[in-house]
Amino acid sequence: MAYQLQEINRRINEDVKGFLEESDAQYAQKVSAAADVILNNLKLSPIVLLSGPSGSGKTTTAMKIEEELEKRGVLTHTISMDNYFKTLDPKTAPRTADGMLDFESPLCMDMDLLNTHFARLSKGETILVPKFEFARQMRNDSLGTPLRLGKNEVAIFEGIHALNDDCAGRFPQAACIYISARSDVLEGQDLRFKGTWMRLSRRAVRDYNFRGTSVGETMDMWANVRRGEKLYISPYKHRANYMFDSSLPYEVSVIKHYASPLMEAVPQENVRRRELLDLCEAFQHFLDIDPALVPADSLIREFIGGGSYDYK
Repeated sequence: MAYQLQEINRRINEDVKGFLEESDAQYAQKVSAAADVILNNLKLSPIVLLSGPSGSGKTTTAMKIEEELEKRGVLTHTISMDNYFKTLDPKTAPRTADGMLDFESPLCMDMDLLNTHFARLSKGETILVPKFEFARQMRNDSLGTPLRLGKNEVAIFEGIHALNDDCAGRFPQAACIYISARSDVLEGQDLRFKGTWMRLSRRAVRDYNFRGTSVGETMDMWANVRRGEKLYISPYKHRANYMFDSSLPYEVSVIKHYASPLMEAVPQENVRRRELLDLCEAFQHFLDIDPALVPADSLIREFIGGGSYDYK
């Protein structure tokens, strides 16, 4: 779908709080629909696989689905598939065409362990969810968390490779959800803001705020991230039992406060600087929204901070 810039600015000018409430309510309806799909599949499997490209808001969406399911009496556990990364051996690790470690590859994931855990959870057995320490780039199973699913309990595994052949393909009875922020913003027929820019803006701000990564470093990774999406993520979205767009009509007007100064400060020698400047110019088409007006449970809080969810 696409949003119209004139309508976004009109709503901001006339009733910004109502605009935010309506947008978040529409997103809540999508979350509710995803919960319906999961409940309808519960007789087949208690496993839910949630996938989407970087910057889609998978973590917050999984938490919101968890909340919705628990309102309906289904105890839910959300597990980040990042914890199933292997401790990579540089000699055998997957690499890109230019010889760099390919952290976007599903070969970085311990798919055998994941599928063993899916099967054991489905049988009511206890597993030890591993813990990957990103600072040390290694998995530390001694920090793992025991998990056993009782009757009417669900486990949501969220990660970019959740719908891959070696994951959902080997456990087809799981409920599969795919999300991505993919809506463009148009002014009439003219493109004013690309859907991929929404995800890039989200990731740039999140990486700077919470991962100590500059926008220049994020941009250096972005080309490989996009390559990985096209190779390893998008080709498997057909497996989804439910797909939805995680973009919010008001988000550009909020995130511009954070993204624009960061992007404008990227050094001139960065090869992606022209794209960043185009993005910053696109921000100027949108009326501002004070970030303080954004609810604490908004999806956008995953990227700008100040939210009510614990992302640790």
